[in-house]
Amino acid sequence: MTDSAQQEIIAFLEDPATHGGAPVDVRRTHASIVFLAGERAFKLKKAVRYPFLDYSDLEKRRAACEAELALNRRTAPALYLGVRPVLCRPDGSLALEGEGTPVEWLVEMRRFPDDALLADLIERGGLAPALLRDLAAAIAAFHRAAEPTPEFGGARGIEEVIEINEASLSASGLGGAELIAASRAALARHAPLLERRRRDGHVRRCHGDLHLGNIVLFEGKAVLFDGIEFSESLACIDVLYDLAFLVMDLVHRGARDGANLVFNRYLDLADEEDGLAAMPLFLSLRAAVRAHVGAAAGRDDATAYLELAEKLIAPPPPRLVAIGGLSGTGKSTVAAGVAPFLGAAPGARILRSDVLRKRLLGRPLEERLPQQAYDAETSRRLYDRLLDRAGAALAAGYSVVIDAVSARPDERSAIAALARRAGVPFTGIWLEAPQALLEARVEARREDVSDATADVVRKQLRYDTGPIEWVRIDASPAPEAVVAAARRALGA
Repeated sequence: MTDSAQQEIIAFLEDPATHGGAPVDVRRTHASIVFLAGERAFKLKKAVRYPFLDYSDLEKRRAACEAELALNRRTAPALYLGVRPVLCRPDGSLALEGEGTPVEWLVEMRRFPDDALLADLIERGGLAPALLRDLAAAIAAFHRAAEPTPEFGGARGIEEVIEINEASLSASGLGGAELIAASRAALARHAPLLERRRRDGHVRRCHGDLHLGNIVLFEGKAVLFDGIEFSESLACIDVLYDLAFLVMDLVHRGARDGANLVFNRYLDLADEEDGLAAMPLFLSLRAAVRAHVGAAAGRDDATAYLELAEKLIAPPPPRLVAIGGLSGTGKSTVAAGVAPFLGAAPGARILRSDVLRKRLLGRPLEERLPQQAYDAETSRRLYDRLLDRAGAALAAGYSVVIDAVSARPDERSAIAALARRAGVPFTGIWLEAPQALLEARVEARREDVSDATADVVRKQLRYDTGPIEWVRIDASPAPEAVVAAARRALGA
């Protein structure tokens, strides 16, 4: 609850006269009040104290405003304009400009359209895959550039989150004792991994509150804003824990396909796969955070988030799936279509040979490779890398979809042998379609990771594939029909 001194300031900021007569739209959260007037937004920190933040005095609120400005300019420089004082003039009146004594501090921002938040966009029919791919790439780039903070994070950082969740869930009346016990058990299992990642530079000064309500479509791009400034320990975190908030929020909103896309695109661009084993814990913690924050704000989705947290902490066992076939059969489309429904949220890790080949050679994903990049030795190294990555993901508890031509019998045998070693179920799917259709599809591709051409298709058609014992699916129909057939074959 705000203190009495703030009530006068709030009334002043709610008054259209303060803003040159512009109507004022007021938005409240558990920790702040935003006043939208004309082309500007003014954010006031409430004089409140919670287990995870303290805005209880004016100096703390000033420092929080300055920290918010500096930190959010990393991702949203066009939105964050400055820190503005609310002044008390000698006559006792309040003003935003001129002479006087600061009695409150505000973050001044450029106003964006009311319906531009990704949380709003998804409610109006979903988020375009291209937007989510670009968003995942932007987050990966942001994390690469963020300052390493090894003094935070690791096992102790996650223990602090669990402690906050425990106190806040109890205070909210939601309970969650079994969830807290399961979270602590998971932390005990993954503590060495979390500590290794902390020491190796994977704990950085991140966003900290990366859900759909803190991402806005601004000037045609998804922009991260409103990152955590009030707690170093809640913002200096493992980059996968940062990503987990967005992934969890997409899952909660029924967009598991979008969550899987973001998850895989991020991992394709960032060297973070060694942290996969901790993702169920990270996702569950994020859902629990959303539960108690929602309860504090009086929202009606708090219980649903708590139920999701309980589900995420106990993921199903992994499985291995391979999608094979010549170029143009639609392997990547099918892989993306089935992966969200396999194993732990947000679904399977997709290991695409075209992506790994370019990462193996240190090339950008969109760069076309020369023909020598497809020689026998490079392809052998590529399949070794595919199997290594797949084995590591399976060991971490995540299902895997291998997206590769897999035309040679020994390649298919090696994939099946990996599943046996890992002790997981395996299904291979072979896609096939007429030559003319394959050639037309590869020639129609634009901005795709694959370098395949019609000449490549003609060369592949001369391969001696040997007997193919995988489930064979006609890839001639529309993509959604092929994906449906693959899902039926997988029971997904």
